[in-house]
Amino acid sequence: MIGASVLKIALPKGSLQEQTLRLFAEADLPVNRSAREYSVSIDDARVSAVKMLRPQEIPKYVEEGYFDLGISGLDCITEAGADVVEVADMPYAKTGAGVMKMVIAVPEDSDIRQAADIRPGSRVTTEFPNITRKYFENLGVPVDVFYSYGATEAKVPEIMDVIVDLTETGSTLRRNSLRVIDVILESTTRLIANKASWEDPDRRRAIEEIRTLLLGVIDARGRVLLSMNVHKDQLDGVVGVLPAMKRPTVAPLYNSDYFEISTVVDKSSVNVIIPRLKAKGAEDILEQNISKIVR
Repeated sequence: MIGASVLKIALPKGSLQEQTLRLFAEADLPVNRSAREYSVSIDDARVSAVKMLRPQEIPKYVEEGYFDLGISGLDCITEAGADVVEVADMPYAKTGAGVMKMVIAVPEDSDIRQAADIRPGSRVTTEFPNITRKYFENLGVPVDVFYSYGATEAKVPEIMDVIVDLTETGSTLRRNSLRVIDVILESTTRLIANKASWEDPDRRRAIEEIRTLLLGVIDARGRVLLSMNVHKDQLDGVVGVLPAMKRPTVAPLYNSDYFEISTVVDKSSVNVIIPRLKAKGAEDILEQNISKIVR
C-alpha cells in the first residue's frame, strides 16, 4: 500500500474529456472540478496532482517527466513521436466504445480512388503533419502539407485538395461531400506512463493499480450478470444455453434439488437468452449491472 501521493496525471480536454471523466468516476476515482478549468483533483492517496490538457500535448509532457501518467490517443502519441510506456489500450472515444480512424479524404466528385492516385504537388491539410508527411514519403507521392488549426474538412476544395483527418463514424466527412480513399492508422485511447516513473517501484505499483481499476470498468461495459435457480433435472439444458467468460458458476442450494447458476453475458444478447433460459426451466432469473470486471 502506498503511503503518500506519488502520481501526477494528465487527462485530455476536448473530445475525449467527457468519456474520460465518466471512466474515472466509474472506477471510483472521481475527478473533482473547480473554477479553474485546467486544475482538477482526485481524492486518492496515489494521486498528487491532475491537469486537464489538450491530448496533443500530453504525450510529450509525459515523456519529459512533467507527468507520471497520462491519457491520449495513439494518433497523438504517434504524431508527437513520444517515447513513453503504453500501459494499456483503452478502447473508448467521443461517443463511447470505438476506434478512431485517421483517413485520407477527397471531394466526392474527385476521380481519385486511392492514395496512389493523388497528384504530385497536391495540397494536403491536416492536424497531423508528421504522420502525413511520412505516409506520403513512403508512398512516393510528393505533396505540400499544410497544418490545419481546425475545421479541416471545410478547406476542400477551395483552398486544399486533400485532407487527412480523424473520424469515428465518417458522418462529418459525408456532410461535407468528402469521400474516404484510404486509412492511415486506427487509433484508440491509451494510458501512457513516463519511463522513469514506470521503473520506480512505488510509482509503478500505483500506475498498475489505477490501470486495474480503469480496465475493470471498460471490461464490464456492455455486460451483465445473470443468476437463476434451476432444478437438477433441467441443469444441463440451461447450462447449454449460456455463453460464459469461462464457465458458469453452479452451486447447490441448501437442502434442495435446485442449483443456483450465475454467469456474465453481453447485454446485447440478454433479450434472446432470458426467454430461452425460461423455456429450459430456469426460475427466479435475475439480471444485474456490473461496475467492474477484474481479471
